Amino acid sequence: MESPSKNLRHAASFVGRSVRSPRRSVATRRRHKPSPSIAVIDIGSNSIRLVVYEDMTRNLAPLFNEKTLCGLGREVQSTGLLADDAVQKALSALRRFRALCRVMKVGRVFAIATAACRDASNGADFIAEAERICGVPIEILSGSREANLSALGVISGVYRPDGLVGDLGGGSLELVDVRGHRVHGGLTTPLGGLALQDASQKSLKRADRIVRAALESTPLLKAGRGRTFYAVGGTWRAFARIHIIQSGYALRVMHGYAIPAAEALDFVRRLRRLAVTGELADIETVADARRPLLTYAALVLEYILLIAKPKMIVFSTYGVREGLLYDKLPERERARDGLIAAAETLNRLRSRSPGHAAELIEWTDRLARTVHLKETDDERRLRHAGCLLSDICWREHPDHRGEQALNAITNGHFGAITHQGRALLALAVYYRYAGLDPENEAPAEVRALVNPHMLERARVLGAMYRVAHLISAARPGVLSATHFKSEGRQLDLVFDARIADLAADRVASRFKQLARHLGRSGVVVKKRKPRDKR
Repeated sequence: MESPSKNLRHAASFVGRSVRSPRRSVATRRRHKPSPSIAVIDIGSNSIRLVVYEDMTRNLAPLFNEKTLCGLGREVQSTGLLADDAVQKALSALRRFRALCRVMKVGRVFAIATAACRDASNGADFIAEAERICGVPIEILSGSREANLSALGVISGVYRPDGLVGDLGGGSLELVDVRGHRVHGGLTTPLGGLALQDASQKSLKRADRIVRAALESTPLLKAGRGRTFYAVGGTWRAFARIHIIQSGYALRVMHGYAIPAAEALDFVRRLRRLAVTGELADIETVADARRPLLTYAALVLEYILLIAKPKMIVFSTYGVREGLLYDKLPERERARDGLIAAAETLNRLRSRSPGHAAELIEWTDRLARTVHLKETDDERRLRHAGCLLSDICWREHPDHRGEQALNAITNGHFGAITHQGRALLALAVYYRYAGLDPENEAPAEVRALVNPHMLERARVLGAMYRVAHLISAARPGVLSATHFKSEGRQLDLVFDARIADLAADRVASRFKQLARHLGRSGVVVKKRKPRDKR
């Protein structure tokens, strides 16, 4: 007779395996479709992370995210081995991750491992045990493959990136050049925080020499002059978090947070001075296990800024995991605009009539053509995104819809947009709900995120959305019965006869307000119904 523990082990099969019960009919089995959810287990040199996403789409929506700081790579440079205690901690974390995937009924699981596992002589033994626990193959990423996936992650999360991507992990630093959707080069160096701490024997002077020697001989950095440096990795994200808090910045969103290179250089040098005085240990916003690595990460970033001479540093929370899934998408899905994909999802989930948003986009397109509205490609996509988001807070109390929209959009989980773009979109939808009267002005800290041109554009968009939603009550099939005419400085909003009764005084008042923001006078015109011929 088999023991109960053996039976339990047999029953705890991992995601992807299924046991068919003889009592279930064929029809019952057909009703139980595989879950569309996907998970990535990322075995890094410092941390091991599980992220579960709702579906494999252009707009990745995390359902669950957990990490364990194991420090697998902390002795690899000096001993060539993964430390025994780190291995046991990592395997324990993987058992939990396997159980979580089973509980969440995850459809597909992908697993990857990075520098520590590829460099350690006992890395293969650890991976074999990890695969036994997880029940899925684990891809040990080469340095060039890791660099490429980091670049794809940035491409998926940044609108038209142009610069160098630097992904700093515990064991290595990957560098790669990106221009739009194109990836050039890609290399890896053993300058991860744990690796550098180990190789320098915790001597900052020795670490300084190691970093300088490695980066001064890296030709790829010369391609960064005057461009953007995209900082990827948990320790650099910690920099962004500290800088956001210390500067009193209005948004608490790390993805897309941008700092001029000169300011970033001053900041990392200040962090290094704090490390010397011991004050760095008191930074409560960073996990205890990560604080000792901040100094080494600051050192690496300092030399990158000095050698590459970028114009701006932008922090990206999209990296290897997102790049892995982006790489698996069909080409047509990869080509979609990440911001529009996210806005479409929110529109579908939270708007009264999702189909109305497409008509609103077409309606604002017609208005933009009529008044010859000057806008860049980015401004046009933001206008379209605003149309998709313009009704997502209809369930909120009328007195608070504006502020709820402001909060939802400025802090929303989506990429392919700058912080200034977030603020513009949030302000536009705020004005759509709150109105444009001075007493209902948006909070100053959000307005401060955009320049005067962007602020006025947000007001224009908000005024557009206010007119359209008042006309249609967010119902499809209404806006198409209106059109615009422009003669001199007069802008007409013309209602077809079949909806002429919708053209009430309130609509005329809002349209005049919109026209003023466009530098025009606004007039509402009703087409008359043709008389019956007797």
